Amino acid sequence: QLQLVESGGGLVQPGGSLRLSCAASGFTLGYYAIGWFRQAPGKEREGVSCISTSGGRTKYADSVKGRFTISRDNAKNTVYLQMNSLKPEDTAVYYCAAGGYYGACAAYEYDYWGQGTQVTVSS
Repeated sequence: QLQLVESGGGLVQPGGSLRLSCAASGFTLGYYAIGWFRQAPGKEREGVSCISTSGGRTKYADSVKGRFTISRDNAKNTVYLQMNSLKPEDTAVYYCAAGGYYGACAAYEYDYWGQGTQVTVSS
């Protein structure tokens, strides 16, 4: 069964860091572009960062550029999102998703989704 599982979320103070992981089972993650998306209460789901199959191309939302880093380890079937200098406005449920091509980093491009992990930035 094809599955994506996110982990690493939690409560962190402003300025802190978290590393999210997205682990795949039932399929080879290396064949897919991977995106991280987030959704805050009352807001639309937005693309945070996306990475191509090889990891050679990445995209970031303007709001996270310079603070977040996406990476992948295809040997471990896992993609990561390192989040530094976290702000209260980063609070959201974070989802990873797998898609057949690396495009605009939009949700409609992605076919398989995880259940999400909560990130809360608060003092």
